[in-house]
Amino acid sequence: MKFGIDRLLAERQLRGELGGRRVALVAHPASVTWDLVHSLDALASCGDVQIACAFGPQHGLRGDKQDNMIESPDFADPVHGIPVFSLYGEVRRPSSEMMESFDVALFDLQDLGCRIYTFATTLLYMLEAAAAHGKSVWVLDRPNPAGRPVEGPLLRPGWESFVGAGPMPMRHGLTLGELGRWFIDHYRLDVEYRVIAMQGWQPAEAPGFGWPLAERSWVNPSPNAATLAMARAFPGTVMLEGATLSEGRGTTRPLEVFGAPDIDARSVLQTMHDMAPAWLQGCRLRECWFEPTFHKHVGTLCHGVQIHADGSGYEHREFKPWRLVALAFKAIRQLYPEYPIWRDFPYEYETGKLPIDVINGGPALREWVDDPSSHVSDLDNLAKPDESEWLEQIEPHVS
Repeated sequence: MKFGIDRLLAERQLRGELGGRRVALVAHPASVTWDLVHSLDALASCGDVQIACAFGPQHGLRGDKQDNMIESPDFADPVHGIPVFSLYGEVRRPSSEMMESFDVALFDLQDLGCRIYTFATTLLYMLEAAAAHGKSVWVLDRPNPAGRPVEGPLLRPGWESFVGAGPMPMRHGLTLGELGRWFIDHYRLDVEYRVIAMQGWQPAEAPGFGWPLAERSWVNPSPNAATLAMARAFPGTVMLEGATLSEGRGTTRPLEVFGAPDIDARSVLQTMHDMAPAWLQGCRLRECWFEPTFHKHVGTLCHGVQIHADGSGYEHREFKPWRLVALAFKAIRQLYPEYPIWRDFPYEYETGKLPIDVINGGPALREWVDDPSSHVSDLDNLAKPDESEWLEQIEPHVS
């Protein structure tokens, strides 16, 4: 199969439409060709593409910033001699000065298919800036490694943030190219937009269900997105960023495990099974122990659970990571009624709101967890209508 960047490099006619135009590239470490050449190097070597500048999203063009809210500076690329602007530093929206330096932006970011992954918001901000300044945006499309399933309630009005670009569910089921079409339609943006679509992408086909396992190497799009299994679990495990439990940062399986020093993971697993066994389908859950080398519970032995979203136990259409982690919170609340699950700190530049609510686009999940009278069906009744509504909304934008 071919990703968008591979098609642009292979098809001279496509590149010809960039002739005489100053080009910006929005990229990160996973912006690579089929043979693992970085897109910036590959485009610069074409000889017929005028690269004027580049942009780096959260974690930087080079992916060197490990944690959230660690900003990247602007810098001059030492090989190509072009300015590299940070969209996760002094600004998160491209400034007027940045926009004046190019005519068309090539957006070549590997996404994870989750609303909270900030590359989606960076795309929206670039589209809005392009509309305001009369610039063009081309998305060089890449697979959604989580595939087509959708999950979670829609973000509520007033809860928009850098991890919530609009009324989308947690797991949106789109590629970034398709999501850009939805942004333009939803926000009524007047912008010249083009998607260089993939060839041969088969999101319904095993075993990759969105990621071409036999054809493409996995390159971390962000430092803790280390595996395909992480990408699949992320719409659930990302909620742990708003909790006191460790999400495995500081281990070799970040965002595939969760745990804490003061919980009995075996009891948590049993309680989850007793409450909603259907929400545990599609993966295998394994009791484990880990000691983070940095971040939450650093240097402390944690009892936890690993979510195995791969191998023979993985069932793509049955796997429900958002519900699974929500159920883990609910089980902990039932076992330990006074447990301080929720962290309170400025999260992705949002203050005055609990991070768990920012992550979920509203307080409903936290309120469900903390309400001793709530049932599993209550969360399903909240999410299912929104999931159906979203599927209807995106139907015209799916390639």
